[in-house]
Amino acid sequence: MALPHSTTARPPLPGPALLPPLRLSAPPQSGRIDPALLLSTVARLVASDTAVSKADLVAATGLARTTVSTAVDGLLAGGLLRLDGLRPTAGRGRPAERLALAAEGGQVLLADVGARGAHLAVTDLAQRVLAHTHVDLDVTDGPDTVLRTVETELTRLRTGSAVPARAVVIGLPGPVDNHLGIPVRPPIMPGWHAYPVTARLQQTFGCPAVLENDVNLRALGEARALPADQVPLLFVKVGTGIGGGLVTGGGSLHHGADGAAGDIGHVRVRGAPDDACVCGNVGCIEAVASAGAIARRLGGRGEVPSIADLRAMLGRGDARAVAAVREAAGLIGELVATLVHLYNPARVTIGGSLTAASDELLAGVRSVVYQRALPLATRNLVLTNSVLGEYAGVAGATVLGIERVLSAESIGLLLPAP
Repeated sequence: MALPHSTTARPPLPGPALLPPLRLSAPPQSGRIDPALLLSTVARLVASDTAVSKADLVAATGLARTTVSTAVDGLLAGGLLRLDGLRPTAGRGRPAERLALAAEGGQVLLADVGARGAHLAVTDLAQRVLAHTHVDLDVTDGPDTVLRTVETELTRLRTGSAVPARAVVIGLPGPVDNHLGIPVRPPIMPGWHAYPVTARLQQTFGCPAVLENDVNLRALGEARALPADQVPLLFVKVGTGIGGGLVTGGGSLHHGADGAAGDIGHVRVRGAPDDACVCGNVGCIEAVASAGAIARRLGGRGEVPSIADLRAMLGRGDARAVAAVREAAGLIGELVATLVHLYNPARVTIGGSLTAASDELLAGVRSVVYQRALPLATRNLVLTNSVLGEYAGVAGATVLGIERVLSAESIGLLLPAP
């Protein structure tokens, strides 16, 4: 049975300024490019602030000025770029016209879906959050019920807007196939395996849809909100389950060969009890150290507290809750120490439902990582809580959505070739 919707459980987004400026990636350099790739390259160079004038674009691409001018004129006419004032030059030359993405060029629809709730938002191409809500839902209700809620709420958030939707991005709490747009045997999501999520959303909203793992969205949002030297980044989410997301030194998500990179919830660590996991194995870190596992341990044979109850217990310093979190943090720390050796990140970010309630989880993970990992891997390591908190997934979805709008695949459908 679906839970009732709620928009009061979390603080509202404080208008367009919720998210800090998020870095958009520049396009890869290439030789001869086709017309759609030319438009995409120019748009992404402008969006990433790599090149913000025609002269900059000529220098960045190595293309003829007439070719660049034709592409810029097409993007201006198509409403994806706009003139943003003049940029002074170093010499006596005429100030160059500054280019920027046009906010009114389209909207991106975002759904960061967790096990028990979802953040839903609408942004423009300038990364401004136009509307946002949080709804309570339960992924065990199945894809039809959950996606109907997502579609209804996103449609409501767009009420009265004449700006077209250019992309929709959804994150789900389980393994996904990004290319096919389907979940792949997600342990906590019965009925979701192989469900055509992106095909459904594309049909509903009439624009490209992107499916991603929810922790990957948080990892990407966190990385793009931080200085560029804070990657590679490992994001570890501790909530109903435990998951990981990896961002490379180049600022992009690392999916691995089949999209399974970062699926750390079903790794067994030293000293973990043989608790049964929903995946069918025993001793998985998710089964013994997630917020759900901590709550079950505190409940014993009696009533199991909710994760909200657990946060409240931590907030008032309940001794049993604090002890249980410290025990879980030790196990998570063992896993993170191993991952630090394998991946050597510049930053490890701990996020999820428990981090805002208490520093016990972060302190426990830090203690084990710095004790267990070798000095070379930790001497410059930053291990901290998320700077974006529960909105990191919205930030990551914003980045993916805008970059999808500016991709050659999408931009070629929006604008005529130059």
